[in-house]
Amino acid sequence: MRTSIRTAAAIAALTLTAAACGDDSSAGAPAADCVAGQTDGDLLLYNWNDYMDPDIIADFEAEFGVSVVEDFYPENEEMLARVVAGGAQYDVVVPSDYMIEIMREDDLLLPLTRSAIPNIANVDEDFTDPPYDPGLLFSVPFLWGTTGLGVNVELLGDVEPSWALVFDPEVAGQLPGRILLLDDARETMGAALRWLGFSPNSTDEAELQAAADVIEAAGEWTAAYNSDLYADLLISGEVVVALGYSGNFLDAFGDDERFAYVVPKEGATLWTDNLAILATAPHPCTAHTFLDFILRPEQGARLTNYIYYPSPNAFAAEFIDPEILEDPAVYPDAETLERLQFLQDTGETEILFTDLFTRARS
Repeated sequence: MRTSIRTAAAIAALTLTAAACGDDSSAGAPAADCVAGQTDGDLLLYNWNDYMDPDIIADFEAEFGVSVVEDFYPENEEMLARVVAGGAQYDVVVPSDYMIEIMREDDLLLPLTRSAIPNIANVDEDFTDPPYDPGLLFSVPFLWGTTGLGVNVELLGDVEPSWALVFDPEVAGQLPGRILLLDDARETMGAALRWLGFSPNSTDEAELQAAADVIEAAGEWTAAYNSDLYADLLISGEVVVALGYSGNFLDAFGDDERFAYVVPKEGATLWTDNLAILATAPHPCTAHTFLDFILRPEQGARLTNYIYYPSPNAFAAEFIDPEILEDPAVYPDAETLERLQFLQDTGETEILFTDLFTRARS
C-alpha cells in the first residue's frame, strides 16, 4: 500500500516543478471561498493503491450526493510528475510528509479554508504542527506509521531490535542472501545514518558517505533492494529480515506468529500520509468537505481497522478494534515514539542522497 520511493524526490522537485513555476497561474493561489459541508461538483481523488476503505467512499457519496472518481499511483514521485504535467485534473491528493513540503514550496497546493474543515480540531496535538507543514496550512494528516524491520522470529528467535540486523557484519553477515533493504535512498540511507549515530536528515557529506559505505558493505549479505514485495519475500522465506513500513508488514502477517515487526532501538522514521487539495482543484469546496468527512473520529477509526496504520485523529480510539489499538507494533509506546523522527526535505542534498545510494547498492 505505501511504497513511496524518495530517490527521485529532489530530481522531481528541481526539474519538473521548475518547468511549471514559470507559467503556473495557480502560484500563490488564495484560499477557496467555501463553507462547511459545501459541495461544488464530484470529487476527483488521486490516492495510493488500496489505501482507502471503499465503504467510506460510498458513505461520502450517499451523504453529500456526489460521486467520487478515483485514480491511483504507486509512489509520490509519479503523483508529482502527473500533477505538474497537468495531464489530468484532481481535487485531492495523498502526499507523504516530505512531498507535502516540496509541493507546498512550489505552490502546487491550495491553502486550506479552515472554517470549512471544522473537524480539523480532531487532529491529535502530536500532528498539528509537523515540520513539513507547520500549523497544517496546506494539509491534514490521513494515516501515520513507522519504518522498521520485519523479522522471521521462528528462525532467528527473540532478536534485539537494532539496525545491526541489516548492517552489522557480526549479525547480518551471518545471514548471507537473507536480508532485504528498501529501494529508497532516504529510508535506507536514513537507517544507515541512524546505525552510525547520525541524523537521518544529515546534510554533512562525510556522514552521508559513511552511510553509503555501510550500505555498500551490506551488499555482501543483501538479497534485494525492493520497495514493493518486502513483506511477501519475508513471508515466503526468501529473506529473514526486511526493511519496510509497519502497516504493510502487519497486514501481511495477520495472526502468523512466525513473524514480528520491530522498531530499531537506535531510532526510526515516523511518517505521515496526508490529504491535500491541489491549487488547480476544479471542485475545491467538495474537496474541503471530503477532508472534513475523513477527519470524523468514526472515519479515522474505519481507516485504521481497514489498513492497520494508526490514526492521527485524537478521538478515533473508541471506534478502533481493541486488538489493533493495543498492538505496540501498530501504536508504539511512549518510549518508542521518542526514538522516531520525520524525514525532512534536505533540498539539493536529496540529489547527494540519491547518487550515493545508487552507487552503494550497485
